[in-house]
Amino acid sequence: MDLFSVEFWTALATIVFIDLILAGDNAIVIGLAAKNLPKHQQKKAVFYGTFGAIFIRALATIFVVYLLKIPFLQLAGGLLLIWIAYKLLVQEEEHDIQAGSSLFAAIRTIIIADAAMGVDNVIAVAGAAHGSIVLVVLGLLISIPIVVWGSTLFITLTDKYPFIIYIGSGILAYTAAKMITHDKKLVHFFEDNSYLTWLLVIIVVVGVLAGGKMVKERKRRQRKTEAH
Repeated sequence: MDLFSVEFWTALATIVFIDLILAGDNAIVIGLAAKNLPKHQQKKAVFYGTFGAIFIRALATIFVVYLLKIPFLQLAGGLLLIWIAYKLLVQEEEHDIQAGSSLFAAIRTIIIADAAMGVDNVIAVAGAAHGSIVLVVLGLLISIPIVVWGSTLFITLTDKYPFIIYIGSGILAYTAAKMITHDKKLVHFFEDNSYLTWLLVIIVVVGVLAGGKMVKERKRRQRKTEAH
C-alpha cells in the first residue's frame, strides 16, 4: 500500500478510530489497577504497564496480520468482527479488576487485563490494516498516547453523545464485511461481482446497527419496567 495514497491514510484513520472506540475500557483498567499505589508509583505503573500491554498487543496484531493470509481465516475473522461490532452496541460491562498492592502487581494486572480485553482490538486492527505492518505500528503509535491520556475524556464523550458508539460499530461492521470480501478464497468472486461487495457491506452494517439498536431498546424498556 502506497504511503502517500488516500487508501493508506483512510486505513490509518480507521485503525486509530477503532483503537479509540475499543480501548475506552483500558483507561478504567489502568486506573483501577494503580489506585492503591502511592502517588509517586502510580505514574510508573501506568507507564510500564501500558508499555508492556502495547508491546504484547503489537506482537499479537502482527501475528494475526500474517494469520489472515491463510484461506478462510479472513472470513472467520470477519464473522467474529461482526459479533464484536454488535456486542459494542449492546454490552453492559462491569469491571472487576483487583487493584495492585505493589508496583509490580499493578503493572502485571494492567498487562494481563489488557491482553484479555484486547482480542477484539487485535482482530479489528489486523483486518483494517489489509496486511500492512506499517499501518499496524503507526496506528498503535498514534492511538496509545491518546488512549492513555484521553480515554477518560473519550468515555465521557461517548456517554454524552451515544451516536459515536454507533459510528464506531458501523466502522467495525464495514471492516468486517471488507475482511470477508478480501479472503484469499473469496476475493476473486467479489472482484468479479463488485455490486455483491457493496450489497454485503450494506447488509452487514445495517444489520449490525439495526439489530444492536433493537436489542438495546428492549433492554432499556426491561430496566424501566423492573424499576417500576
